[in-house]
Amino acid sequence: MTTDSSTPAPAFTDEPRLTLAGPSDVLAAVPYLVGFHPKTSLVVIGIDHGTTKVVARWGLPLEPGTLDPLAPLLQRESVTEIVIVGYGPGEVVTPAVDEVRRLAPRAGVRVGEALRAHEGRYWSYVCDVPRCCPADGTTYDPSTSRIAAEATVRGLVALPDREALEHTLAPVTGPVRMAMRRATSDAVAEVRAGLTATPDLDAHARQFVSEGLARVRSAVRTHAGGGRLDDAEAARLGLDLAVIRVRDEAWTLMDESHASLWKDLTRRLEPRFTPPAASLLAMAAWRAGNNVQATIALERALTVDPGYSMANLLMHALQNLLSPSVLRDRLPTPAELDAAMGPVHAVWLLPLVNLLDDEAPPPPLE
Repeated sequence: MTTDSSTPAPAFTDEPRLTLAGPSDVLAAVPYLVGFHPKTSLVVIGIDHGTTKVVARWGLPLEPGTLDPLAPLLQRESVTEIVIVGYGPGEVVTPAVDEVRRLAPRAGVRVGEALRAHEGRYWSYVCDVPRCCPADGTTYDPSTSRIAAEATVRGLVALPDREALEHTLAPVTGPVRMAMRRATSDAVAEVRAGLTATPDLDAHARQFVSEGLARVRSAVRTHAGGGRLDDAEAARLGLDLAVIRVRDEAWTLMDESHASLWKDLTRRLEPRFTPPAASLLAMAAWRAGNNVQATIALERALTVDPGYSMANLLMHALQNLLSPSVLRDRLPTPAELDAAMGPVHAVWLLPLVNLLDDEAPPPPLE
C-alpha cells in the first residue's frame, strides 16, 4: 500500500487555476493534481469555496486504519466538500470509496462526487439516474479534455504512472555514475587518511564538522545561484551529511527552493550515502506541497537504511497526512542545535566511519 498526499495542492489553489465542470473534468485534472496518471488508487480532493485545499492518494487495496487520519486532515484544512475518485475494478475500489463516504460526516464535509474509473469508463456512486449515469458507465478520454490542454499550456505535468515519477529520482548510471564513484573513492581516501593521521580525534572531529557546515552553506548558495556541485564537491558533501550535526544544518536552513540541490545529490551520491540527502529532499518537497516526490525520496532513503530516523519521522508525518507546518515552525536554529548537542567530539563521526569501508557493486552502463 502506498500513500501520497499533498496539503495543499498549490498548482490548483493559486495560479494557474483550472475550472472543473463535471466528472470528465475531474478525471482529467486528477493526474495533474497528483503528478501522474493513477492506477488502482484512491484519490480524495478536499475543496473549500471552490478552491482545492487538499489532495491525497492511496494505493489500493487499503490496509485497516489507513484512512483514520483523513477526517482530522479535512478539519484542519477547513475543507467543506470532497470529491472521491477510485481507479480500478469495483471489488477493489468500492470498499475504499464507501469508507471515505462514511468518514466524511465526522469531518463535517459533504461528498460532492464519488467516482470509479476503469478502462476508459467511469461510474458515479452518488448518481443513479440512468440518463446521465448509465449502468455500464460513461466513456471518457482525459487526453482529449479541455482540462488537459489548459494544464499543458500552463506548464503542469502528469507523468504516465508513479513508476515514471520514481524514475526522476533514480540513481544516475553509466559514465556519470562511474565519475561519481571515482570522486567518492577519492573523498573516502582523504577522510580515512585524516582519521588515521590525527593525534587528537576530538580536535579532528571539530574541524571536520566546521568544514562540513561551511560546505552545506556553500552548496545551498551555489544552487541558489543556478550552479551545480562538481563531482568532487558532491561526493565530499555526501560524506559530510553522514554526520548528524552537518545534516541538521541543512535542515535548519531548509527552504522549498533547496529541493533541486537535494534531488541532484539523491541521484548522484553512491547509494550508501543517499539517506541524508534523500531525507532533505523529502523535507523540501513536503514543504512545497509535492508529497508524492517526498514519499518517493523517503522510499529511496529507507531502502538503503530502514532504520534512518529522519526518513522514518518524515514518512510517519506523510502517512498521517500532517501539514509541514508541524515541523516548519519548530525547527531549531544552528545556535540552538549547538546548545542542544553540546561540544563536538569524536563519536559524532561514527556514522560516517561505519560507511567508509562499504563497497558498492559496479553500476549498470546505459
